[in-house]
Amino acid sequence: MRDYEKLKIDWAADGVLRIVISEPRRLNAVDMTGHRELAEVWRDVDRDDDVRAVVVRGEGEVFSAGGDLSMIEEMTRDHGTRMRIFTEARDIVYNVLNCSKPVVSAIQGPAVGAGLAVALLADISVAGRTARIIDGHTRLGVAAGDHAAIVWPLLCGLAKAKYHLLLCEPVSGEQAEAMGLVSLCVDDGQVHARAVEIAARLAGGSAEAIRLTKYSLNNWLRLAGPSFDASLAMEFLGFTGPDVTEGVRAVRDKRPPRFG
Repeated sequence: MRDYEKLKIDWAADGVLRIVISEPRRLNAVDMTGHRELAEVWRDVDRDDDVRAVVVRGEGEVFSAGGDLSMIEEMTRDHGTRMRIFTEARDIVYNVLNCSKPVVSAIQGPAVGAGLAVALLADISVAGRTARIIDGHTRLGVAAGDHAAIVWPLLCGLAKAKYHLLLCEPVSGEQAEAMGLVSLCVDDGQVHARAVEIAARLAGGSAEAIRLTKYSLNNWLRLAGPSFDASLAMEFLGFTGPDVTEGVRAVRDKRPPRFG
């Protein structure tokens, strides 16, 4: 496993690799380097024979505040940057889905954007009771792309998916478990330990049986691939329009956006 700048990587247990999204001064927001690494790391995981399961979490008590605003502003200005991030956003989703090793996410605090994509696409997701899951795309002024179209309707149903994706309505860990958005909800202080415990059980199981079962189940998500690809294209089309400029200003000013 090569070195990463914005991801801390260590062993949580025998055969269990731990990936930590690490930008603690900015609530683990994902900048250009972090976004690229979050797309690439799953290929490295897949190639490492010592890895039998993965735990992914954010540093401290936050999973991830989503995409860094400076990265988003650069995407609105530069077509080359926009296309590069588009490719990485697609790779984050498909590389998690296609990684043969089972992935367990430990969701604590805010989980937004690219970080949320990994959290919800994990094979087993463990959320703290007060975790705050938000898909904030429409509030930013772009379509809900990233992971939303491929996983939300399948996990929690179309009616709930529309309610939370159109309104950017937050979901607590308790609500997420009740509506099927996450696998398990536990007390906040138990999130990481429970995730490691589950990953260790996976690492101790039949690697071949678990990997092939994961592959088979993820075919449900692969069937939604065309919907996901279209949603991602629509999201990135929005980065060329005027609404995202107001959306970014509103986030920086900590106020509701005033779209035209």
